[in-house]
Amino acid sequence: MKILLTGGAGFIGSHLAKRLLADGAEVLVADDLSTGRLENVPEGARFLKVNLARPESLRQLPEERFDAVTHLAGQSSGEKSFDDPDADLAANGQSTSRLCRWAIEHRIRTFLYASSMSVYGQVAEYPVPETAAPCPCSYYGASKLYGESACRIASASGLRTVCFRMFNVYGPGQNLANLKQGMVSIYLAYLLQDKPVLVKGSVERVRDFIYVSDVVAAWQRALVHPVQGVFNLGSGVPTSVATLLRMLLQAAGKDSDYPVEIGPDTPGDQRAICAEISAIRKALEWEPKVSLDQGLREMVHWGKSRAAEANRKNG
Repeated sequence: MKILLTGGAGFIGSHLAKRLLADGAEVLVADDLSTGRLENVPEGARFLKVNLARPESLRQLPEERFDAVTHLAGQSSGEKSFDDPDADLAANGQSTSRLCRWAIEHRIRTFLYASSMSVYGQVAEYPVPETAAPCPCSYYGASKLYGESACRIASASGLRTVCFRMFNVYGPGQNLANLKQGMVSIYLAYLLQDKPVLVKGSVERVRDFIYVSDVVAAWQRALVHPVQGVFNLGSGVPTSVATLLRMLLQAAGKDSDYPVEIGPDTPGDQRAICAEISAIRKALEWEPKVSLDQGLREMVHWGKSRAAEANRKNG
């Protein structure tokens, strides 16, 4: 199988690239390296530096036959989307629309798209099913919903499209320097520097945390299972921010009274949300396997190892 993987120098994309290569696939990673890093691209994958937010970028893609496109490239911070909404739409929505059309023109059979829980906006109750009406409260969520619409339209032309509404993905390899995306990685970054943890918003907010290997397993199964449509991709377990902090402090070996500072909400933040995952369980015969407790311990171990290595290099 030959796969075009956009965003493969980023957190989730690089994990997916490794899994696909291990399965024997041929992988071309396309990434502009704006947030991803070249060293994340696994050995064995080809690499093309390209910014898919630009209309002319499709001319840089090779004229060869791919079996599938896995589209993870884009801007992934709801908070940052308020800085430049037009850029967010270009990075997430318009790039997906163009890439769908490109896939149809090149007779590619399958298109997998990284959507987000942000398309739901504020929900009245949770867990939220895919049938709930989307109502984004951030430009990021709106741009991701635009991309979903592009996939739905493209499916009418014979392209098999799968949109994963991903919830709070975490795990080793997350960008600890980016304090505007990734709740677990942001809090861990503060802990590794022995700084007070800054929480933007109430600790009573509720999220659905899913470990990156479980996410990758779902993407891999969608490539070979003849399904299409929109699927929530989460653990199905609601966890408050207060509970996350307690578990993370314990995993990091910190005292329960470690300093935590509460700041104002970020714009467009969702109060409480969790995924209903019965649809993806049935369609892909998939089940999340890594508990939050186990996942946090593994991520903390990775983060501490990374910090120790950086300290050695710096003398």
